[in-house]
Amino acid sequence: MPAFKDVVAPANGQPITLSQGKLTVPDRPILPFIEGDGTGPDIWRASVRVFDAAVAKVFGGKKQVAWMEVYAGEKAFKKFNNWLPDDTVDAFRTYLVGIKGPLTTPVGGGIRSLNVALRQMLDLYVCLRPVQYFTGVPSPVKHPEKVNMTIFRENTEDIYAGIEYAAGTPEAQKILDFIKQNDPKAFGKVRFGTAEKTLEFARAVQMAGEQPVMVGIGIKPVSKMGTQRLIYAAIQYAITHKKKSVTLVHKGNIMKFTEGAFRDWGYELAKSVFGAVEIDGGPWCKIPEGKPGAGIVIKDAIADITLQQVLTRPEDFDVIATLNLNGDYLSDALAAQVGGIGIAPGGNINYITGHAVFEATHGTAPKYANQDRVNPGSVILSGVMMFEHLGWQAVADLIVKSLEAAIGAKTVTYDFARQMTGAKEIKCSEFASEMIKHMG
Repeated sequence: MPAFKDVVAPANGQPITLSQGKLTVPDRPILPFIEGDGTGPDIWRASVRVFDAAVAKVFGGKKQVAWMEVYAGEKAFKKFNNWLPDDTVDAFRTYLVGIKGPLTTPVGGGIRSLNVALRQMLDLYVCLRPVQYFTGVPSPVKHPEKVNMTIFRENTEDIYAGIEYAAGTPEAQKILDFIKQNDPKAFGKVRFGTAEKTLEFARAVQMAGEQPVMVGIGIKPVSKMGTQRLIYAAIQYAITHKKKSVTLVHKGNIMKFTEGAFRDWGYELAKSVFGAVEIDGGPWCKIPEGKPGAGIVIKDAIADITLQQVLTRPEDFDVIATLNLNGDYLSDALAAQVGGIGIAPGGNINYITGHAVFEATHGTAPKYANQDRVNPGSVILSGVMMFEHLGWQAVADLIVKSLEAAIGAKTVTYDFARQMTGAKEIKCSEFASEMIKHMG
């Protein structure tokens, strides 16, 4: 165990370990948590009461979570003058599984996003986003109950890898010069990459003075191994959960060597590892009889069409595997269909090392901080995912049952109450109490 500098591990807890690709979970697992910024403390206080009540109800005291607070975001900065202390990363690395609330992104230089930093440092390559409807939740669509899908969003590559060069900098100019010298045809696609082109536009709109070349550069890395480990996890999930299809969502018609490669490498993996065979000449393929997951169809769809079809034909989708930016758009759009991002859970997972950090998917909402008002559903349902990951399925099921019962009784926080006829608006903490009451 590491020697932590500023945090203390629970003396009566034990670490989760990984053996032959499977988690070994003790009776008192140590689970690091970050309460989060803004509304995070309110949400965490409500959520942890629900978690502990469900564990106590299911196991009758024989098992219990040993919670370990670690720090990131504003609370960490105030305590340690550090947005993401080493102790925090070490705790998640050591104890494998944890949970966090929403975090502020620091303004200015340094870490671009604390969430992205954690994912990169722990190589949490899967962003797992299940999307399903809970009866009674207000929705802007006619049939939200048709939405029941799971998104596997690649978490470490694509534009979120953070390779960017600001316009007007020597670094950006070096990239432009390299492209101009080595691929003049490609350089022609950079509309204002030369002083002549820039001056031409400046004169057209009567801008005074000489205008420098200002082109921001971003590099989009998509690797074969990064792609295939994500799609492998998605197909394995489909097999385990008896799903009918895995859809590879991409924009390969435009970005042929990144997103197009994502699609091609996905089909290659489905055939070589899972024995899938092409349907009607391909590229769609299907796992044949006699193989694990027989009958699962691996198909693909262009990202923009997918955003339309998850709204008009959501029943066509079970598991979606996609790159980072597409997954960001899709998961938030789907969350809106089933009641909003306030109850959208998420998990960041490395299925090879066993590391997983489950998290609220919404922002910090600082204007509601310390008002005990907001919906704790995102962290609560992320906890459901966490308990499923630990193999404590009965705990996860009880939490979901109590959440549905509280919503069904129309005892809800303000975000739902204002959209539901006859609802009783209650506080964040009171919603937790309602859920615990429904556990029996």
